[in-house]
Amino acid sequence: MPDSLYGGRRPQLLAVDDDSMNLTMISRAFKDEADVETALSGPEAISWLASHEADLIMLDFRMPVMDGFDVLRILKKNPRTAEIPVIFLTGDISVELEAKGFIEGATDFVRKPFIPDVMRQRVRRVLRYEYLQDHLEHEVQRQTALAEKRLEDSQELFREMAVALAKTIDAKDAYTHGHSERVANYARMIAKRAGDDEEAQEHIYYMGLLHDIGKIGVAGTIINKTSRLDDDEFHSIQSHTIIGSEILKEISQFPDLSIGARYHHERYDGKGYPDKLAGEAIPREARIIAVADTYDAMTSSRSYRKGLPQDVARAEIEKGKGTQFDPEFADLMIALIDDDKDFTMRSREEE
Repeated sequence: MPDSLYGGRRPQLLAVDDDSMNLTMISRAFKDEADVETALSGPEAISWLASHEADLIMLDFRMPVMDGFDVLRILKKNPRTAEIPVIFLTGDISVELEAKGFIEGATDFVRKPFIPDVMRQRVRRVLRYEYLQDHLEHEVQRQTALAEKRLEDSQELFREMAVALAKTIDAKDAYTHGHSERVANYARMIAKRAGDDEEAQEHIYYMGLLHDIGKIGVAGTIINKTSRLDDDEFHSIQSHTIIGSEILKEISQFPDLSIGARYHHERYDGKGYPDKLAGEAIPREARIIAVADTYDAMTSSRSYRKGLPQDVARAEIEKGKGTQFDPEFADLMIALIDDDKDFTMRSREEE
């Protein structure tokens, strides 16, 4: 993992496996980006952790004396090690085993035999998420303190920082420049037509601006892939809703900011993700952002197609009323489209 992605230092990994060949393979896979300590058993790993720190543990599931679950339970009971992310290593993963692992506190699974590139990507994703979760609020506060010397208006300061974060996320995808800010503006326009006051409009603007922040935890190769995604890649894309929610809920001064990130892919008919909520069980702000997000996705160019004409996007929103979208907010989006005679509500990248 490049230093810039983990606070300017090499992360410390602990690999635990009773097969020395597997430990050698892990050490070689991460030699250029992390420090790797190895242990041949659970007791050896626990002993090492008694006097050392680890940023992530890669833990074999099937080991003699003490299996992976035994080790994980001991780690979770110790305040020093309870928060260290654990990736299980196993060759016989099943739905039941995976579910039990997540319940016990595992962060992810890596299948044996190892594919080095896949293993590195999974570890990088977990480390990136952990670092962001631990440091995002601190970094926002640090940048705020520096900027307040130049700006008297703290609301403008927050806006600039949120826009900068949104642009950072959009830059991961060659085809989504300006997407987050457009979605935020459309969401605010819908909220205004719904009768929301200025404070509520501003509130949903920031939710829309950062709705895709979880994509920072998804590999750029997956985000920019032009061919069909496989199941693992699609699952990784879907995970941006959870990652974004976990990042934003750490901002204590704006506790509802995570709503847009988590729920903007829920559908009114309950067939969305990540929680399959339906109807008014989906937070109101997320129902607004969902239609704004879909409209911008349709009218923006992608690697596989040009942006759709506005009348086509309008027809798709009309068709999605009551299934994909809340009918009230779909109608308000359609009203905005009908008032936009010159088709200004779209990406200008292709011009």
